[in-house]
Amino acid sequence: MKILVTGGAGFIGSALIRHVINETTDSVINVDKLTYAGNLESLAAVSESPRYFFELVDICDREELDRVFQLYQPDAVMHLAAESHVDRSITGPAEFIQTNIVGTYTLLEAARSYFSSLDLEAKTKFRFHHISTDEVYGDLPHPDELHSLSNQELPLFTENTSYAPSSPYSASKASSDHLVRAWLRTYGLPTIVTNCSNNYGPYHFPEKLIPLVILNALEGKSLPIYGKGDQIRDWLFVEDHARALYKVVTKGTVGETYNIGGHNEKQNIEVVETICSILDELKPKNNKYIEQVTYVTDRPGHDRRYAIDASKMSIELNWQPLETFETGLRKTVEWYLANQEWCQHVQDGSYQRERLGI
Repeated sequence: MKILVTGGAGFIGSALIRHVINETTDSVINVDKLTYAGNLESLAAVSESPRYFFELVDICDREELDRVFQLYQPDAVMHLAAESHVDRSITGPAEFIQTNIVGTYTLLEAARSYFSSLDLEAKTKFRFHHISTDEVYGDLPHPDELHSLSNQELPLFTENTSYAPSSPYSASKASSDHLVRAWLRTYGLPTIVTNCSNNYGPYHFPEKLIPLVILNALEGKSLPIYGKGDQIRDWLFVEDHARALYKVVTKGTVGETYNIGGHNEKQNIEVVETICSILDELKPKNNKYIEQVTYVTDRPGHDRRYAIDASKMSIELNWQPLETFETGLRKTVEWYLANQEWCQHVQDGSYQRERLGI
């Protein structure tokens, strides 16, 4: 196949492209605007492949998208390009509306125009795979609120959970999900939607919790914990997610939604404690890293718990995460310790890991 990947220089997009180039015989057209979080260094290992192509294109630019579709004639679109950081969406929601809603609309229209030009066989094979987040569902009850239930009885997000986004980020992603489903029903564009839990792993831009904590810890800076640190997330290793995404685009059913999770519910404070413990072992110093933790004012509208039921992925597509949280987090910490140069290059003068979204 020829797969057009939007946002391929980002965290999840680059992991997906590395998987496709290294583990399949398919070709990839990487369409990326290269905003602050996009970094072609994340693709250095595959950039010389004859099956990899890069186009510096904004998904809001319809003329350029039409050119790319006509030039490469893709068999599938995997749409990952998005503004994705909740704190940034609180500080500046306009970029999220533009990229996540207007950009998705523009890409859908370019894909629809291209799809309409295909012959019947090509139309039968074509897929538009939209990659979204579990945050569109809002939040779930926290165990503190459901004392009568065991952990095994706590509710999970399913593919049928109603949308109730809390932040400008999640609201913009919910909007894009609705657009994708509408283009299937109204225009017959063969779409599939996936909603994933919190990703982590190598090449993660250090505005997110895990890379922020690792780098701050190594530099002796404070490790900020929002509120009490009891917010619960389901953590998914990014390479497991990349495998799942490829399964969906090649084996998934048109019109279906698939939730992708790591089966790893952890409180934020637990995540930080585990990172500190690994660093104490791999990069010991006089004091324990956990001593750098500070508690700060919580994020406005902060969701307390996310947790995904990924059984549909397991039953219908035979996918399971390979990494436990412990093995995946250790690999992540080891990668950051070994790739300090990448960490320096990805941080420019406009972002020094300061608090956003207050």
